Amino acid sequence: MLNRKVLVLLAAGGSAAVLLGALYFQFFEDLPPCKLCIWQRWPHVAAVGIGLAALAVGGRLLPLAGALAALCTGAVGLYHTGVERSWWQGPTSCTGSQSITEMSPAQAAELIMNMAIQRCDDVLWSFLGLSMASWNALSSLAFALIWIAAARRSR
Repeated sequence: MLNRKVLVLLAAGGSAAVLLGALYFQFFEDLPPCKLCIWQRWPHVAAVGIGLAALAVGGRLLPLAGALAALCTGAVGLYHTGVERSWWQGPTSCTGSQSITEMSPAQAAELIMNMAIQRCDDVLWSFLGLSMASWNALSSLAFALIWIAAARRSR
């Protein structure tokens, strides 16, 4: 049976690995992140910080906070997957769903200047039919379960 410390290391280490993977794809494979990709990174950063704190401090509160961070990034990953698969509309600033034909030139220029470089509804990489957003959602659910197991093993 795994103890609390090992579980915290697995969950926080998993988030760190996801972040490193995302940065690898961004900087070494030239796959720029979209707005939703960036949104998925922040809870992983929080989970890594929570993991470091949880290693230093006992109790259930930090592992539960880690589970919440994992569930947040997983939820954004699921939302992003839905945008990629056209299950629902994504943010207009990164899906290109706004039409500029009915805008003034100033409004069109503002839209263009504030638009994300990478569209959120484009899948740049997939493995076994799942995009990075889908893999993030699945792995984050697993991390949340590990965090919850760590909380259950806390004193």
